[in-house]
Amino acid sequence: MSEVPQSMGFAVMTVSDTRDATSDRTGPWLREQITAAGHHIVDHAIVPDDVEAIRSKARNWIEKPDIHGIITTGGTGLTGRDVTPEAVIPLFDKVIEGFAIIFHMVSFKSVGVSTLQSRACAGIAGGTYLFAIPGSMGACKDAWNEVLVHEFNPEYRPCNLVEIIPRLTER
Repeated sequence: MSEVPQSMGFAVMTVSDTRDATSDRTGPWLREQITAAGHHIVDHAIVPDDVEAIRSKARNWIEKPDIHGIITTGGTGLTGRDVTPEAVIPLFDKVIEGFAIIFHMVSFKSVGVSTLQSRACAGIAGGTYLFAIPGSMGACKDAWNEVLVHEFNPEYRPCNLVEIIPRLTER
């Protein structure tokens, strides 16, 4: 069994047809928060709203042993171009149902019933955590500040996602 990492490696994907390196706010913000929490960024990318492009980038990152978590931002809404869940859910070995529930509870406090327009989701794929969150800054802050920062803190109790990393690929 491998050891619990002291610092998690992350990849951050902004999913958008309209954002680029100068207009993307959520990707850089998430990378800053991840680093501030004591983790490191292994890679990041801006990927168009396209199932195969999203899935291909995610698969590439899942195969990298130094990436423990992937966070996508954008493409979780209800419009025709919002395809992030369609791209990532088929990659999941296990769905983390509780993430969507907790995210919506937190989001409800921020945006009320409008939270129903988000299809935020999470799962484990090849021993890598994958979280798909909305692309708005408010939703990113809700997801990171109220949920993910705690679960990626190895000191958080009664339990956290870091401590079970070595066991994610058990059979």
